[in-house]
Amino acid sequence: MRQHQFKRELTRFALSTSIIAMAITNAYAQDTKTKTEEPTLVVITGLRASLESALNKKRDDNGIVDVIKSEDMGKFPDTNLAESLQRVPGVVIDRDAGEGRSITVRGLGQDFTRVRINGIEGLATTGGTDSSGGANRSRGFDFNVFPSELFNSLTVRKSASADVDEGSLGATVDLQTMRPFDLRGFNATVMAKGRYNDLSQKTDPRVGFLISNTFADNKFGVLLSGAYSKRRVYEEGFSTVRWDNGPSSGGWCAPVGVTPANPSTSTATTCGPAAQGVARLAGTPETIEAYNLASSANNFVPRLPRYGRLTHDQDRLGLTTSLQYKPQRGTIFTLDLLYSKLDATRQEDFLEAISFSRSASQGGKPQTSVVKTEYAPNGALLYGQYNGVDIRAESRFDELSTTFTQPTLSLEHQFSQSLRMNARIGRATSKFANPVQTTTTLDALNVNGYALDFRGNDRMPVITYPFDPASTAGPMTLVSVPQVTTGTQAATVPNTTTSEIRIRPQGANNRNDVAHLDFAWDVIDDKLTLRAGADLKKYTFDSYESRRVNQNDTIFAPNAGTSIASLTTQLTGFGRGQNLPAGTPTSWLIPDLNAIAKAYDIYCNCLKSGPAGGPGDFTLSSITNGNARGNNRSVTEEDKSFFFMADFSNKIGAFPIRGNVGARYVQTVQNATGYQATAGGTEVTVRNSYNDFLPSANLAMNLSKDVIARFAVAKVMARPQLGNLNPGGTISTTGTLSVTSGNPLLEPFRADTFDSNFEWYFAKNAFLGLGLFQKNINTYIQSIRTNVAFKDTGLPMSLLPANFTGEEVFQVTAPINTKGGKLRGFELNYQQPFSFLPAWGKNFGTLLNYTYVNSKIEYVVSPTSALTITDDLLNLSPRAWNATLYYDDGAFSARVSASKRSAFLTRVPGQNNNDVEGKNGTVNVDLSITYKLNDRWEFSFEGSNLTNQENDQFISRARNSVVVNNVTGREFLAGVRYKF
Repeated sequence: MRQHQFKRELTRFALSTSIIAMAITNAYAQDTKTKTEEPTLVVITGLRASLESALNKKRDDNGIVDVIKSEDMGKFPDTNLAESLQRVPGVVIDRDAGEGRSITVRGLGQDFTRVRINGIEGLATTGGTDSSGGANRSRGFDFNVFPSELFNSLTVRKSASADVDEGSLGATVDLQTMRPFDLRGFNATVMAKGRYNDLSQKTDPRVGFLISNTFADNKFGVLLSGAYSKRRVYEEGFSTVRWDNGPSSGGWCAPVGVTPANPSTSTATTCGPAAQGVARLAGTPETIEAYNLASSANNFVPRLPRYGRLTHDQDRLGLTTSLQYKPQRGTIFTLDLLYSKLDATRQEDFLEAISFSRSASQGGKPQTSVVKTEYAPNGALLYGQYNGVDIRAESRFDELSTTFTQPTLSLEHQFSQSLRMNARIGRATSKFANPVQTTTTLDALNVNGYALDFRGNDRMPVITYPFDPASTAGPMTLVSVPQVTTGTQAATVPNTTTSEIRIRPQGANNRNDVAHLDFAWDVIDDKLTLRAGADLKKYTFDSYESRRVNQNDTIFAPNAGTSIASLTTQLTGFGRGQNLPAGTPTSWLIPDLNAIAKAYDIYCNCLKSGPAGGPGDFTLSSITNGNARGNNRSVTEEDKSFFFMADFSNKIGAFPIRGNVGARYVQTVQNATGYQATAGGTEVTVRNSYNDFLPSANLAMNLSKDVIARFAVAKVMARPQLGNLNPGGTISTTGTLSVTSGNPLLEPFRADTFDSNFEWYFAKNAFLGLGLFQKNINTYIQSIRTNVAFKDTGLPMSLLPANFTGEEVFQVTAPINTKGGKLRGFELNYQQPFSFLPAWGKNFGTLLNYTYVNSKIEYVVSPTSALTITDDLLNLSPRAWNATLYYDDGAFSARVSASKRSAFLTRVPGQNNNDVEGKNGTVNVDLSITYKLNDRWEFSFEGSNLTNQENDQFISRARNSVVVNNVTGREFLAGVRYKF
């Protein structure tokens, strides 16, 4: 259905485009017979030309910026916007399914970076894998929503100025689509590429077009552009979810009649009859080589050791329209329309052991006996052999879509030679939907002889399954809950985790309504311009999720006569080209979701069988469902801001100076809504407001003709993450008084920033730069437990019993504002064409940059103690570099680029008694080759992720234990472009 919908959209758009194109072409043909207006502008094309244009923009700006320009109409340097941005000094990216998704600028992650499209703030979000952050319900921008062909420039503004909207600690990124007055006259181009992935062995299309024309002596212009791509990839490897150093309750069983070899560091519980029976039947040996149990405080085991494949199927469609009208000199109306739709399905298939993650009440660890174990000195499991292990084949299927729309109307008007006005109004809407998120499982209970061996490779262990996991003859099957006809229907089976059907539809919507107006007055020509303006923005966010009423997600046995073979299928061909350890299964049995959905009618949202809330209940609930309630929330923000700024240009002695100084005042009013776990879900809305005065200054001084020194200082702010504003949660008014929730009364992140850049333009299109920066983060946000009178929480008194006054002190676990700390760093940037070389080398050139960032953020341990933990900001890579070597002689162009990002943290502290969680460093290498046969035809070949870089996530600094180690394969694109 999703593919048919895309085809319909493409057909409709192609038909309307053809009609408009014919009209434009006919008008153009008639117009060329008589027109005598100004000559057509020359469009910048080619790699060298795009580098020259970007460098000139950087040099001329009053602030500290970096710019990337398209090499030709609809031809960006990379096929992904984030991957283009990673070429900018100080910018690193995070990937999802092997494709750039989010950015971090100078150590500050996506929540601290604002993105504007055609001058209007936008927020595009989509859904990713759980290991890549899952569904984006925060302020971070997902760049993979858009085809890169829609844009012609990216600008990264690293220093603040009063005329640029507030909301960023890291940078403001401006994305600009093409407009007809950028080109003049008739222009058209089409592009077609084929993409091949060597892991999935799939070939997919990528196509695009652009058509533009201007009429009536260049007073009116129309531009249409579009791009469509399909991408089918596998993501394969090993994962553990996390590492644990002890069971939730209970302990591990020592085999019957066996004394632990190391009792001083072991804790063995008395096994129940079921577990003892398993041990006896297994013929457990009488001695154990090493019996250091996972429950030892120093030893850690993986929670869900598993090999798996994620199958990604994505369709991305983007369309733009731009209309421009110039009724008189000095006046331009522009209407920009942007539409992008990312439709995807994702299937996640794992073969895993689940006994290491379950508590005693779930029938987990007390049933599992240790035969042999070996641990490293740092506590990491090296080898283990176990009996009584439950094995699971888990399959999750998602349908995901993001629809982004943005109309923008702008007016540039010149009242006189010295007075100008700019006005913009627009709405950016992003709707993310995950209507199908269904997980089904097959299980094999109490398997003996399971082994896990990390000794040969700590990222890809040898896993021994003592049965054929691809066989339909067992032991993998649907472990179901017996249905009773009288009495109370049980929802679980004691000491057993039954097979599951989990259904969790969800989504999130974002909308920005923005209006901007500013005036500029040239008080002294070329020396002093005064600017003043105002911005109004209304931002709305809402998130929703539903889950099955039955939280155990268990199922009954299938109907009589239904075979396990009819409800299952096989995953095959796992691990192609990955040098898997010998004996690793490359095929295993998985649930057939379509067959199970039909057999159980799981999408009926009705009571299939059994009492309400029983294991046969497929009814969905949201607010009243404790597991889903937290993702049902919303935030509305109304921001009003005013700014005043002076642009100046003068001299200090013999040194020309230019820059700006100004201030921005902004008022933020927030209304956050969530649900407290009272009366089955009580809606709570809390209002908060705060004001910020944000002065800023930028100065650029020419120390010589080719040397520029830049200095910038500013106060900046970024609003709290949306999840932290949620007033929903739980309240306990019996026993220990407690509240667990977000904090809708949070103040924003605030910082003082200091920047300096030294730039030497030592030859034509050549540049050497050093950038120094420091951000004093005065207000940070982290979660902590503190004691607060209920009346000071911001929550309504109606949530308390009638006899409470509000003076009662509650233990509140929620985000709070903390002190923060300093972030410092530097950037080195070198760009040069090798035109000084002899003929054989003059067409070569290079771009190199290196960034170092250091942060010292004070994380509060307890509000009643002076004790703090000083550590890095999340998502901060201390070191990053980019290197590009290119060749461009006008006809033939080639470049190879490498991007390095060092390890970074994603959680502090880590889960399950681990200090941190994070991602290890990456190096990505890409290649691009183009050949222009003539002015019309161009052929290209591109290679992406040539090193097949792993997504390597870890937990614990000392152990660096693997959490995810997946690859997505190398991608190769071959294509052709034709210009009319």
